[in-house]
Amino acid sequence: MSASPPSTSLPETLTRLVEQRQLTVSDAHRFLAQAGPGAGSAVPEAAVLRWLASEYSVAFNELAAIAPERELLAAFPARLLVRDELLPLRRLPDGSIEVATARLFATAAFDGLRRLTGQRLRPVLAPSEALRRELKERLGVGADTLGILGDEAGLQVVEQEGTDDGNLDGAAEDASIIRFVNQVLRDAIELRASDIHLEPFENELRIRYRIDGVLQDVPVPAQIKRFQPAIVARVKILSHLNIAEKRLPQDGRIKVRIDEAEVDIRVSIIPMLHGEAVVLRLLRQNAALRGVAELGLGTRELAALRRVLQLPHGIVLVTGPTGSGKTSTLYTALQEINVAERKIITIEDPIEYQLRGINQIQVSEKSGLTFARGLRSILRHDPDVILIGEIRDAETAQIAVQASLTGHLVFSTLHTNDAPGAITRLVDMGIEPYLVASAIEAVLAQRLVRVLCPHCRAVDDTPTCRALRTRLGIDSGAVVYRAVGCRECRQTGYHGRRAIFEWMDSSTEIRELILRSASADALREAASRAGLRTLAADGRRLVEAGVTTIEEVLSVTSTGETMDIVAGGPIR
Repeated sequence: MSASPPSTSLPETLTRLVEQRQLTVSDAHRFLAQAGPGAGSAVPEAAVLRWLASEYSVAFNELAAIAPERELLAAFPARLLVRDELLPLRRLPDGSIEVATARLFATAAFDGLRRLTGQRLRPVLAPSEALRRELKERLGVGADTLGILGDEAGLQVVEQEGTDDGNLDGAAEDASIIRFVNQVLRDAIELRASDIHLEPFENELRIRYRIDGVLQDVPVPAQIKRFQPAIVARVKILSHLNIAEKRLPQDGRIKVRIDEAEVDIRVSIIPMLHGEAVVLRLLRQNAALRGVAELGLGTRELAALRRVLQLPHGIVLVTGPTGSGKTSTLYTALQEINVAERKIITIEDPIEYQLRGINQIQVSEKSGLTFARGLRSILRHDPDVILIGEIRDAETAQIAVQASLTGHLVFSTLHTNDAPGAITRLVDMGIEPYLVASAIEAVLAQRLVRVLCPHCRAVDDTPTCRALRTRLGIDSGAVVYRAVGCRECRQTGYHGRRAIFEWMDSSTEIRELILRSASADALREAASRAGLRTLAADGRRLVEAGVTTIEEVLSVTSTGETMDIVAGGPIR
């Protein structure tokens, strides 16, 4: 079969299929004639391939539920399968092998594979996107690259005592290793991963991405372990670290641009039993910040946040564990008040987003620029608003309190389980209760819950769900959903995350309790009387809206609240 030159008279979709040798010009015109006027401009590729399969008596498979035999895949060179987008499916009774392809007329690839393996191959048409997805899932990220490396007799990377670091440097600069590391970075960014984990074990190098707060295994070729030292060395070279140092932890950073997306990557390397483990944190520099109205706060909490943003002085704290979205919330708040009349300075470690019109300082422990030292210098720059990335020690806390009492609006974060806990944490750091009572204006605690995948969520009417509905006080008319899992969400049942919040204002009663060094429980009771809604109660709001599941809310709220729910206690 041979393809005719593309015709400019065809609709764009069909022209592209002709150029990619998925369709001939004559077939494209016949398809248009049979499909009727208006067809072709937005017709799905699968519809065209299904028609083509019927015309040429070829099978069609959407690859929705397939499981190619591992032994069958191993019989074919991975690099050729990936390059030509060919996927062996199964061996037929007559001994021939079904091979999925999206390009029926690209016969050279089929013929080359047939000559190389000596097998009889039978084409099966399948959509190109489904083919690429299945190839990556079955063969692993970078299978074509590592296939090439495996065929290069001159490159054998084995980490042993006395390894020549010069040879390792050369291996790390090999085009195939560079391409493999680039493929991993691109794949992680496209999948919205926040972290990449490279973990060495005795017989494997495991790669995992953290997506929506959960680590997920990444399929990789079995031979990747052989190239572990070169892969780690490549990461070290990109982050300007010492490739000869393998006994001590090292930290670095990489800045990359992929499809107009600028990503700052923080690198941490730690020696483990079977080699060096690498964690890369991906920080998207030009991610669009939303307005405070899109943070997902309840009506009361949103009004309270907007009120404190207009205050001339005081401290506003955001609390929660690492990865709970605290910095994103603070950046969004700063954008809301980023006007020409206000000077805003931040000191952070790291700077996660670059904000136009805001002065940002990067903490550097090596050069001696700590939070406390930087904060002292900031106060001499006549700021109106200050953002401290994190209050880590008593010195930083003391300076932050003094700054708020001298006419500055200060934003910062703390690692505490809930809003009242932030008050007791400051007192435990050594800050006098009367200073805390005078300085603190509000505390916002938050967590991130995963959002149900809209493509596969299902109504949850199990006995467990019915029991939890009663204990959580979920409205009887609300429809509660459960996570299922599909290809769109990588079988997790979730896609994306939303925040749940707990807002505590500093009322007169709370200030009096702080002066008496009251416990966090006493502060919580007073805040509840003033209208505080707990994290679990705010999560209930999202469950009733069909955004997330009961289990997801329980997994991120504090232990005390979870025990209350299990025991059937009330949630205010």
